[in-house]
This record gives sequence, C-alpha cells and structure tokens, in this order.
Amino acid sequence: MGEPAEPATADPEEKKTSRAGRNLPAAIGVGAGLGAVIVAVLLLAPRGWVGIVAVAVGLAIWELYKRLRQQGVYLPLIPMVIGGPATVLASLPFGITGVFTGFAVTTVTCMMWCLLRNGLSGKPENYVCDSAITLFVATWVILFTSVGALLVLTEKGAGPIWVLMIGVICSDVGGYTAGVLFGKHPMVPRISPKKSWEGFAGSMIAGIIGSILTVTLILGEHPLIGALIGAALVVFGTIGDLIESQFKRDLGIKDMGTLLPGHGGLMDRLDSLVVAAVVLWVFVMLLGYPLTV
Repeated sequence: MGEPAEPATADPEEKKTSRAGRNLPAAIGVGAGLGAVIVAVLLLAPRGWVGIVAVAVGLAIWELYKRLRQQGVYLPLIPMVIGGPATVLASLPFGITGVFTGFAVTTVTCMMWCLLRNGLSGKPENYVCDSAITLFVATWVILFTSVGALLVLTEKGAGPIWVLMIGVICSDVGGYTAGVLFGKHPMVPRISPKKSWEGFAGSMIAGIIGSILTVTLILGEHPLIGALIGAALVVFGTIGDLIESQFKRDLGIKDMGTLLPGHGGLMDRLDSLVVAAVVLWVFVMLLGYPLTV
C-alpha cells in the first residue's frame, strides 16, 4: 500500500519474479537439476552423498569469502577451503572422530592464520572480529554440513537423507504455498519480511506429513516418531533460514552469491538443511542407528 503502480513497460524479467522475490522458472529448473543429481547418487551410490557435501562446502566457503571481503571482513580462504571439504571427507573412513578432528584442526589453523596475517600486516587490528566470524562460518558451514554427511553412514544408509530432504522440501513447499495464499501476519519482519505465521503453519503441516511418510516407510519407525522429527525439522529449518537472513541483513545483501540462478548462492539453499541436519542427527543417535565406518 502506498507504493506506485508497476509501469506498463516493466522489464519482462521482473514479471517472472514470484511474490517470494525469485525468478520462478530459473529456480524450478535449477532445483529440478540439483534434485535429479542427488536422487541419482542416493539411489546408485549413497556414500557419494559425502562427496556432494564436500564440494558444496568448498563452493559455499568461496562464496562467503567473496561476500565478506566486500564488507571488509577477512576470512582465511586457504585453510578453510581445504579444511572444510577435508573435514567432510574424513567422515568416510573415521566417522565422528574424523569430523571432530578435521573441524578442530581447521579452526585452530584458521585462528593461527588470522593471527599471522594480523601480526605481519604492520598494523594489527580486527583480529577478534575476523576470528569470531571465521569460527562462526566454520561451525555453520563446515561442522553442520559434516554432521549432514554422517547421516548417510549409519546402518540405514540413505534413509536418513531421504527423511531430511523430503521433510525440508515439504516444509518449504507448504510454507511457500500457505504464505503466498494466506500470509498476512509477519513472523519476524525485521529479519525476514516475507516470512509469515501462516506460512510457518503451512510448513509445519506439510513437513510433518512428509516426515511421517518417510520415517514409517523408509526407516520403519512409528508414525509418532515421524511426527516429532517432522516438527523438529520445520522448527530448526526455520531457525536456519532466519540465521542466514540475519547474516545477510548484517552484510546488507540480498543473496550470498549467484551460483544458483533463481536461488542465489549455495547457502541460500543450504540454510535450512544444515541446521535441520543437526537435529535429525540427534534423533538418529537417540534411535540407536550405529555408524558403519
């Protein structure tokens, strides 16, 4: 309300943009392509999921490095772009021990890297800021995604990954649909203006339904467990989305990058998944699925 009407000569590209602010044809095409690759890997070579995650981590770190440099924040690219994928890959032979060791070595190396760069610059400054943001990114991107990689290494194979992906996709679709059709009451307008309580309700309904189906049909667990997992995935997936939105708001940017047309950067797509993966890992451990590494 109060905004001027769209000119009759508006750019055709703008008309393709959805109410969520995305180019829907591009977003659907990219999403379908990525989905096809993931489905093929999970069906034919489930442990290839770890390789996909490792590549995604390297690309996400590169995107974040470029964005943060634009804001004058230093991210130690070399140790992170090497240590991140290495931490993910270490899960294959060593499981949780490999992830913990890789993460610890990477973070210590990054702190030393920032210290040396700061000390050798001749004008030491911003060490605490640079180190704090580096550790935040390392936890958010490297540790959380490594936990997501571990999900495929249990006795259930690709089962937990199907639960994660389908649960989050159902949540996104339900939230988008309900938000577009009924969204009137903003959840957190200062962080994510387009996110509404009606959309959250749609996410919750769709996420629980999707998770009940996958948990019962794929994992063979009770529907109540599926409902609990679905609700948790929606809540923590939403938190992950809000974390990324606040991160971008602090930087004054709309997208993390341009790698995925119609979506933005990799972290624009992984924001919900990486946090949801952590809570699903908790359920996997509570259900007693042993690692097979």
